[in-house]
Amino acid sequence: MEKVKVIKERLKTAQSHQKSYSDVHRRYLEFKEDDWVFLNVSPMKGVLQFGKKGIEFEVNEEMLYEEIPIVILDRQVQKLRNKEIASVKVLWRNQQSEEATWEAEEEMKKKYPHFFG
Repeated sequence: MEKVKVIKERLKTAQSHQKSYSDVHRRYLEFKEDDWVFLNVSPMKGVLQFGKKGIEFEVNEEMLYEEIPIVILDRQVQKLRNKEIASVKVLWRNQQSEEATWEAEEEMKKKYPHFFG
């Protein structure tokens, strides 16, 4: 129990040092209405950054950006014990082919039926 207490104290000390260091270097940004800003937007699955800098995106009033699929690149079926899960590889607008993501085929059919004709 004594070693656990020592470990907890050392963790607390290390966390305190990290917090004080980050507090010194933190910048609080304030924006006004009609300010122009660059956004780092990533899709719902995984965190990916856009390779191109300075791309302007359309953002709606709620400050949300909708990612739009361009083409379905591939399809796969994952077999589990009792069921099969179909997935499609989707290339999204403003992304490169390396950044394509695997999405559930059923969800994509609901949102974008025109891809499945």
